[in-house]
Amino acid sequence: MEQYTCHDCKKTLAKNEEYMPYKVGAEVYVKCKACHQADPILRNFQATEVYSRVVGYIRPVKQWNKGKQREFGDRREYVVEQAACATC
Repeated sequence: MEQYTCHDCKKTLAKNEEYMPYKVGAEVYVKCKACHQADPILRNFQATEVYSRVVGYIRPVKQWNKGKQREFGDRREYVVEQAACATC
C-alpha cells in the first residue's frame, strides 16, 4: 500500500486511517479525516506555470508540443559572475 501524507497537517496516515483524495490534473492530494472535516476545500495546491518565448509568442511551456518542451528542458542557464569591462 502506498503511504499518504495529509496535505494540510503533513501527518503520515496509518494503514487503515480514513482520508479524502483530491485529484488535480495528474496529481493526487490527500487530506486526513480531521483536516477534511475542518475544511473540505483543498487550498494551496497549484503548480507554478512557466512561460517562455517561442518564435515571438509568449505562451505557457505546458502548451508547447512535446519536442519544444524537451528542448526547453535541455536548456542551460548561464550566470555572468562579473562585469565584462573594468569600469562597469
